[in-house]
Amino acid sequence: MKYAIIIPDGCADNPDDFLKKQTPLCVAEMPNIDVLARTGIVGQSFNVPPELSPGSDVATLSLLGYDPRTNYTGRAPLEAIAQGIPFGENDWAVRCNLVTIVGDVMRSFTAGHISSNEAAELLNTTGRGIAKSIVGADLCVCPADGRYHQRNNKVEFFPGVSYRNLMLYHGSDASDVPFDSSTRTSAPHDYTDKNIEAALPQGRGSELLMQLMRESERLFADHPVNRRRVEMGRLPATQCWLWGLGKRPNLVPFAERFPGIRGAMISAVDLLVGIAKLLGWDRIDVPGITGYVDTDYAAKGRHAADALERYDIVCVHVEAPDEASHEGSLEKKIQAMQDIDAMVVPPIVEKLKSFGDWRILISPDHPTNISTKTHSHGPVPWVVAGSDVPALDLGNYNELTAGHSPYRYDSGWELMNWFLDRV
Repeated sequence: MKYAIIIPDGCADNPDDFLKKQTPLCVAEMPNIDVLARTGIVGQSFNVPPELSPGSDVATLSLLGYDPRTNYTGRAPLEAIAQGIPFGENDWAVRCNLVTIVGDVMRSFTAGHISSNEAAELLNTTGRGIAKSIVGADLCVCPADGRYHQRNNKVEFFPGVSYRNLMLYHGSDASDVPFDSSTRTSAPHDYTDKNIEAALPQGRGSELLMQLMRESERLFADHPVNRRRVEMGRLPATQCWLWGLGKRPNLVPFAERFPGIRGAMISAVDLLVGIAKLLGWDRIDVPGITGYVDTDYAAKGRHAADALERYDIVCVHVEAPDEASHEGSLEKKIQAMQDIDAMVVPPIVEKLKSFGDWRILISPDHPTNISTKTHSHGPVPWVVAGSDVPALDLGNYNELTAGHSPYRYDSGWELMNWFLDRV
């Protein structure tokens, strides 16, 4: 049996926010996915427990079969693992977004989709000042990888992709760690065009996080990168936003939970790559994928189809619907789903069918509502089709069809057992 999973991140929405409940999934022209829906089973799952934040970290763990209540430690550790950054028992990884804040409003959680080179330049010239002024550290830069390596081993900044960067705080022992489970931070993408006061760090270690954020604001103010961006009519990166912190998680490898299934992941997003590494899956590098609406959808489809020759299960994550939702763009969200349907789905399904026995699961991780530009709790619609899956034929793939389905998982992590026919 061959398996494929396609995750159109954040494609689900709230029907009550639209005239006649016509969500983007209802409006988008998706003939290929709709064929799978009519010849397979459409259902719904709740991937995020009410006590946890509805981020892709929590929701993806759930979608891939892991109870996030016992397996989740934070977003940043997953991304650190994706980058191959080692951190020990007393270390904490912290997500470091470059953002644009005007007054007290989050103007852009991506700093206008700042480039990776610009982000690295900002961190490479200001990180030393940030850490030295706050924790009394002196950083040096390793020319080979552009990363900071601090002489007293307290703080390191790691440039990533575009606005997505990381900070590591190294504790010498358990008593030297300034954070714990009471430390609360907020995802900047949940506060687009909103006042940030309620989103500022709270709990143990919050004062240190706030000091680092304020110092980055001072050092970014007249930085050459920002001067160039303003001259070109682009948004400047006004500061670092620190959030999603946590310690290294330990997951039971996927092949141990589901013996005989070797997996691989395609994604432009470090978070998904980190989860894949923890699961013991390989990463498939695909040129031209960006984590945005301009990604190379066709390349994702081709590489996934090819990978099915070598792996039992291949997962393709597409960030574009989520990014469109955070921008509040109905047009981009619809187009992203149509592009996934036209370029990602067909080569994968065609390849699956060539093996005889096959199944495919298409499901977002969580809803991302255009009306609020944020992730939300609530059900997500999914479709499962395959050589041995009976046709339920409730209709096309969308939230309304899924809401009428008898297939519902209140604990979303249980779906994977059923999808892999392990129940």
